[in-house]
Amino acid sequence: MDINIPEVVAEMTTAFMRYEKALTSNDVAVLDELFHNSPLTMRYGVTENLHSYDEIMAFRAGRPSAGLEREIYNTRITTYGRDFATANTEFKRANSTRTGRQSQTWIRTPEGWRVVSAHVSLLQDPA
Repeated sequence: MDINIPEVVAEMTTAFMRYEKALTSNDVAVLDELFHNSPLTMRYGVTENLHSYDEIMAFRAGRPSAGLEREIYNTRITTYGRDFATANTEFKRANSTRTGRQSQTWIRTPEGWRVVSAHVSLLQDPA
């Protein structure tokens, strides 16, 4: 298996950055588009466990739209072959001292790259 084929990494990076822009601007339509429409798709958040595409859509529809801006860093995108990838990043929000972590599993579908699993967590406040 080829890992990190340059053109596949470039495609995945574009998809990941599109997700990031949609997340911080609360573009729910793009966020819904970028999650794989399947009852098997999952997202574990800081305060919620979402066990299907429908649950993820419902969460996004009711999510507050203010204070979503963040700085991302230590982003690592790894592709395995041409159709599977992981994206991991750390983030900080302007109104928080906590470090957040986000990991995603992506697959290539006929419609393009889609998230099939995501996890977001926050580290404890520094002492």
